[in-house]
Amino acid sequence: MHQSLLTQEFLVVDTETNGKAGDACELTEVGAVLVGGGELHDRWETLCAVHAPLSRGVQRLTGITQAMVDAAPAAETTLPELAELLEDRVLVAHSASFDVRVLRQAFDRAGLDWPDPPTLCTVAMARRLHPLARQRKLALLAGSLGIDVEVSHRALADAETCARVFCALFPKLCANAITVADAVALLRPARPRRARAGRTDGGATLQGVRRRAPAMGHLPDAPGVYVFRNEAGQPLYVGKSVSLRRRAAAHFAPSSTDGDWSARVESVDHVETRSELGALLEEQRLIGELLPPGNVRDKHRDRFVYLRCRFDIAFPVLEVAPEPAPGHAVNVGPLASRAGALELVEQLNSLFGLRHCGRSLPRRPHPSAYGQMGRCASPCLGDLDPNAYRRKLDEALALFTRRDTVGGVPASTHPLLRHVDEQMRRAAAAERYERAAWLRRRRARLEELLAALGEDVAAAHARPRLVLASHRGVRGWDAFWLVGGRVADHGPLDDVQDGVARTVRALRDTGPGTVPHLAPADVGRQRIAETWLRGRVVPTLELDPEPARRRIAAFLRAHGVPEPPADGVGAPDARRGAPAAPLSPRGRTAAR
Repeated sequence: MHQSLLTQEFLVVDTETNGKAGDACELTEVGAVLVGGGELHDRWETLCAVHAPLSRGVQRLTGITQAMVDAAPAAETTLPELAELLEDRVLVAHSASFDVRVLRQAFDRAGLDWPDPPTLCTVAMARRLHPLARQRKLALLAGSLGIDVEVSHRALADAETCARVFCALFPKLCANAITVADAVALLRPARPRRARAGRTDGGATLQGVRRRAPAMGHLPDAPGVYVFRNEAGQPLYVGKSVSLRRRAAAHFAPSSTDGDWSARVESVDHVETRSELGALLEEQRLIGELLPPGNVRDKHRDRFVYLRCRFDIAFPVLEVAPEPAPGHAVNVGPLASRAGALELVEQLNSLFGLRHCGRSLPRRPHPSAYGQMGRCASPCLGDLDPNAYRRKLDEALALFTRRDTVGGVPASTHPLLRHVDEQMRRAAAAERYERAAWLRRRRARLEELLAALGEDVAAAHARPRLVLASHRGVRGWDAFWLVGGRVADHGPLDDVQDGVARTVRALRDTGPGTVPHLAPADVGRQRIAETWLRGRVVPTLELDPEPARRRIAAFLRAHGVPEPPADGVGAPDARRGAPAAPLSPRGRTAAR
């Protein structure tokens, strides 16, 4: 540990596994590269036999097939050679804690002693010595350092890439540490890692309690929401699935890592839906109502964002956020790229002279750089009429809130591009050729940007529509009315008359094109619906302009929605956007 870094040899290691967690994780391949003096030297790699078969996904990702590991030598014969290579050397890996855990587990399974060498992590090195690299995945980090990556997800190729990253950062490491011990201390986390909270029972200890599955024979193999309850009928956990029976049972599998609530489950309720989207919205509603301790606040795990403008300040600004804005606002999206959305905001601010600063308006004695270039109206000077600024803002937002038509058919070119075309014509007519050329370059970039951001870059409230969704093997439809920038109504669709009446009511409550006032409870539902629908082809009826009743009925009949019973027998129950038998906070409801 007290050896000088300049004379120390390093063994850069990468591992590939079967992709499973915990004790089921098995080593499939190891690659190692010897590094000394800032240069790469010897290479070593081996495949390892595994006991459990490899999944198809892992085989596609790594290129390691089942036949390859079947023909590979056992770990007991190859790992001693790796132990010799690690002798008197420092182990280097990318996300070293993972590779060390995999190797230690493989050594233990093979009955060998883990050599426990000093370890350096290139992720920690990048965090400390290359802070401008915001992405620290191996390929992205290598790209930021000018290192080409041709092959990934194979042990030796990744080990070579990691070795080159290590060599690129090695001079900075030597400038901050003299010995191996100094380097290990330098890259150690500033704060000790705190264990994540896994308990949901208020801290009560459940020693010796056996996790026992409740009776689940009544759960169907269909989409819906399930609620686990304790002996007193209190909700413990709410979940959704496209197969209620399989997902609920998975919580009690030996490999499940759920919290202590699973040891106190005595019963399970469910609400069946006809689509995955219906299950998602019902899950969100029940979590908000029941507040079960087993559910934590959901974080968005997708790339979608919204370009939004809130009208609660005198000089509103355009901003990018992961969800729609509550209150009186215009929300454009969802958009497929945060970086693209931020660039679109910059483009709009410059084109219309809008504020480039944040919501808190700083007071300046002189215009900002954007103001001096004529790309900002400079409300920070304190002499601008808010109504004049609002007219420019409304002109910009109108490009995303109106649906232009040509001959009764929606225009193929986005209104923003047509606005820039008009500005180019005016500049050319006024012989302002430099501005026309500048606008032409902007238009080319905007066309690329709008194509990259997704299907229809428009305000959420500008496209009211009725959407039908169903799941494979399920009869009937769930219907969703997206009107006024929110999910105005949703639920099972019983018959044509029911669908027509609910469409008329949704449009009456929120007229098409009206800028919405989104309640906080509507924000999550709107985002769930819009992001789920992106990229999916589902039956859709546009509601702007408002269609006649016969057109709504014809749309529903065309997709197999039944006619209402002539005698009223079997008429639908009074559900509008909620299950017929909603789950109560305590106790179970009768089965539907």
